[in-house]
Amino acid sequence: MNTTQAFTATTGRLLLASLFLFSGVGKLLAPAATKGYIAAMGMPFPDLAYLGALAVELGLASLLLIGYRTRTVALAMAAFTLVTAAVFHNHFADQNQLIHFLKNLAIAGGLLQVAAFGAGALSVDGRRVGAARLA
Repeated sequence: MNTTQAFTATTGRLLLASLFLFSGVGKLLAPAATKGYIAAMGMPFPDLAYLGALAVELGLASLLLIGYRTRTVALAMAAFTLVTAAVFHNHFADQNQLIHFLKNLAIAGGLLQVAAFGAGALSVDGRRVGAARLA
């Protein structure tokens, strides 16, 4: 992998992770509002759904950012993003909701690209592969 590819892969992971981290911090700072929205959308067990969202948006996004177990993390995040699109952005008569739905599909597509091609050289995974070659 050349330097341009390494920096491009890292930038892509940074941009994807930042979206989830920003959203996770927002949920962390407003738990009652977040749980209320989850309940209003008909999700069962809003407390559990809230904790799951935090785990993905703060935990998995942090792992994506540093590039640790990136392929598995990206697949899990893509699945979460598709479920989020289907549950929270399914009112297609509302153009704003349709845009959010399509945005989530695009994000899931980006995450699937990461899952397919890996984290790149500038990542924990990249260092592990490099270290394995030296051993």
